[in-house]
Order: sequence, then structure tokens, then C-alpha cells
Amino acid sequence: MLIIDPKVFDPASIAPETQAMNDQIEAFLASRPTIMEVGPEVVREVRRSGEGVLGKQPEHEMARWETAKALGLEVPVRVFHPGGDLKGIYLHIHGGGHVLGNADLQDQTLAAMAQKLSCGVVSVEYRLAPENVWPAAPDDCEAAAVWLFENAQDLFGTDKIVVGGESAGGHLSAVTILRMRDNHDKRFAGANLIYGVYDMSGTPSVKLWGERNLIISTPIVNWFADQLFPPEQFPDLDKEDAAISPLYADLSGLCPAIFTVGTLDPILDDTLFMAPRWLAAGNRTELEIYPGGIHAFDMIPGLPIAEAQKKRTYDFIASCFA
Repeated sequence: MLIIDPKVFDPASIAPETQAMNDQIEAFLASRPTIMEVGPEVVREVRRSGEGVLGKQPEHEMARWETAKALGLEVPVRVFHPGGDLKGIYLHIHGGGHVLGNADLQDQTLAAMAQKLSCGVVSVEYRLAPENVWPAAPDDCEAAAVWLFENAQDLFGTDKIVVGGESAGGHLSAVTILRMRDNHDKRFAGANLIYGVYDMSGTPSVKLWGERNLIISTPIVNWFADQLFPPEQFPDLDKEDAAISPLYADLSGLCPAIFTVGTLDPILDDTLFMAPRWLAAGNRTELEIYPGGIHAFDMIPGLPIAEAQKKRTYDFIASCFA
């Protein structure tokens, strides 16, 4: 059973340090043009240079590039092996609205996870929109997952695989879980679904949020969706198709999952709707809601709710490897 304390939604529950960080980020973003104004190429370069709101993580010496070959595709993957006997593997799918992000931009975070949990980590360099529209990204993620299932024992000495990602990575993780069940009869050991998008038609929280920019806003979320599904190329698209929006899928027979979201995330409802559906389908489900957490709050170094989220997530993944 999922039990939600109503107090998490009370503004009085937002810690002063969380509020201060939110104010700082909102002011920073208000002084700069949005991705809708400058385009994805500029934002990608800003992120790569470390001038974005979340800064830049240096490359880690543990990381190396491999090529996942499966389903007729060759997908670059960033691989982390901490050495020794491993307890499992984490298949990471990064966020960025299906438009931004790379597998090598979270080296420090993923290497720390590998060391802390004694696990291998594989991060997928999937193709980005608008250069590559749907279904390029989920095709790449599915191919990487098939390759990992086929090679897990040889590469890491274990076949326990947990999949997870944040935002668009949460969406692609859920799609990959369903594809692996339906297309390959394969099950993950667990899923770490962090403020994912599970309804591409837009949940109420997305539609009602407005223009306030706390990393994302209603216009930005809609813009991202249009990059993945350009209206001129998808004039008759049913965004409630289960292949696109996992919220509408048959969720039976899936792995344990932990869902994470903050109360000040425009896509809050996606998690609040998806977690109970996951549970109702008979799957072990955990839900963590963080007061005042904005989109990408878990990536803010030193923020107490980010540290709490990391510990809770690590504990859940470790339980899936056990």
C-alpha cells in the first residue's frame, strides 16, 4: 500500500535551504533565454561547457565507451566497472527532455553509484530529438538493454539488472521495461523512475503549471514534446497510445519500482498517477515525494533533500540486487 502524508504538499514543509536554492535557480533562469528561444544546439553547448544551472561533472577515469550491438543497431554506451565481485548492474538512461543530455555528463554520479553499490553501470547514449524523432530514442534504449542482457555475465559477472533514469530517462526506462517484457520476455530486477514523464498527452499538473520556470514550465514541456513528435510529421498521433505513454499500458508482471518526485515539479502528476497503477498491477512499488523538490532537484550538490533521495534510492537498488 502507498501511504502519502498530506504534509509533504504543505509549503510550510519546504526546508529553508530548499526554498533558498529554488529562489536562486528561478532567478538564474529568469535572467537567461529559454531553450525555446535559443534552440537545443546552444543549450547543449552551454551544458557541455559547464555554464548551465547545474554545472558540469568532470570525466571519471573509471568510465569507458563501448558499443551495444543488438536489433540491427549500434548504440554507444558509457560503462563503469568498479572492480571486484559485483552485486548487479544499473542501466542508466539520462534525462533532458529527449533533446538534451549525454551519457558522459554524469560520470562522477554514476562512478560514485558503481563504487557505493558495488555494481556495474551502463549509461545509454541514445539519439536525441529533433534530429532523431520518435522512435529513435526508445529503439536505442531497447537495443542497449538487449545487448546488456546478452552480455551481462561476461562483462560484469552478474545478470541482475536494474534500469532507471530521470525525467525523459524515466519515460524511456518505463518504455524499455515494457518492450523488454513484450518483445523479449525479459524482466529487470528493479526500476528507479525519477520524476518521469509517463503521459505524453500531458497530465493536469503540466497543463496547469504555467510559465513559471523552475528548470521546466508548461511551455517548455510542450516544446520538448513537439521536438520528439513534430506535429507536421505526426498529424494524427494518439499521445495516449500505450507504446508512447506508459501510463496507459498493461503494467502487469513488471519489476519492483521506486518512484521519486518533488512537490514543485510541473510533471508531479505523472508520478502520482503512475505509482498507484504500478502497484495496482501487482508490482512492488515505493513512492518518495520531497517537499519543495523542483525538476532535477536530485542533481543539486549538497542539497539535503538531494542527499536524502540518493540514500533512499541506493537502498532500494541494493535491495533489488540482493
